[in-house]
Amino acid sequence: MDAFVIAMDNEAECALAHLARHEGRTVFGRRVSTGTFAGRKTSVIVAGIGKVNVAAATQLALSELGAKRIFNIGVAGGLDPAMEVGGVYAVKEAVQYDFDLVQVNGTPMGTLAERSSPFIPLTLSPSWKIPAVTLGSGDRFNDSEADYRLLRSMGAGLRDMEGAAIAQVCERAGVPFYSVKWVSDVYGRGSTPDQFAANLKTCLEKATTELPSIFADV
Repeated sequence: MDAFVIAMDNEAECALAHLARHEGRTVFGRRVSTGTFAGRKTSVIVAGIGKVNVAAATQLALSELGAKRIFNIGVAGGLDPAMEVGGVYAVKEAVQYDFDLVQVNGTPMGTLAERSSPFIPLTLSPSWKIPAVTLGSGDRFNDSEADYRLLRSMGAGLRDMEGAAIAQVCERAGVPFYSVKWVSDVYGRGSTPDQFAANLKTCLEKATTELPSIFADV
């Protein structure tokens, strides 16, 4: 089985639109829909926003549903000024930019205690023709210039509030994790919350349209 772990209900609808013969239920307080996608048994889990929510939902997918691969889709903030709203990117690696043990053991920002590198690799499909970037994840949504500088110093092209936490769980479990994001806002082009609100509907429509061709051959 494959499982999509997705933060928000409206993001999950992009995948549910293509999930055939699906049935819904609630598992540990989370909405889980199971059906068929591209000929494969697949579940879509609505996790909730933030790293703890998606980590719990990912473990649910692995332990309760028996998922062998984890997928994630959604919108993300663009950090590269060349990016355009609605652009689609694969995630090649992810880092929790708000994880900080610097004063404890001197490791770089984002380095989990059990790892030697801040960057957790994701799986990329050979069929993908979309650019792949580094994703920074943290439990905050803001216009902070300090966060922007930190993320860019890490080489991040996108930011969200979930992806790196899913990557952490999948790496520990030895399960492939694939993630694709659509850009809802670009740093430096005005208020991030205002851009997000103005562009969300368009990005979700693009995600719904483009998702089948991206994941069909994964």
